[in-house]
Amino acid sequence: MVAIRVIYDESADRAVPLPSYETAGAAGADLRASFPDRSAVVILPGARVLVPTGLRLEIPDGYEVQIRPRSGLALKHGLTLLNAPGTIDSDYRGPLGVIMMNAGQEPFEVGHGDRIAQMVIAPVVQATFHLVEELSDTERGTGGFGSTGRG
Repeated sequence: MVAIRVIYDESADRAVPLPSYETAGAAGADLRASFPDRSAVVILPGARVLVPTGLRLEIPDGYEVQIRPRSGLALKHGLTLLNAPGTIDSDYRGPLGVIMMNAGQEPFEVGHGDRIAQMVIAPVVQATFHLVEELSDTERGTGGFGSTGRG
């Protein structure tokens, strides 16, 4: 188990629970909205909003936190995360916000304390990059989007 150190922002509501796994087999811990004024925000269809969580994280070296949409919000209301999955690097210590987008047909209200996204802890492998004159051949070659067929 990886330990993630968490602190609340100065204006955060400390009654809003920390990220939590809702079941024993859950890969993602649910994140909640935490508005400094304990209000709500309405996301209109096609609009995007940065929703604060009131948290700051200390992620161990060699790991990242991925922020992903919640499937129920996506299916029922068309809510997604614009940069999914969002990455929080281990050296970032600023406020954790979630960029939510309403791809649905109706306005959606995000309330204070609502579960808005999930965070997955993942190991990071960094690479070295080498400029070469050519790349090795493969069966696929330069075939791009859709080149391997439909379905």
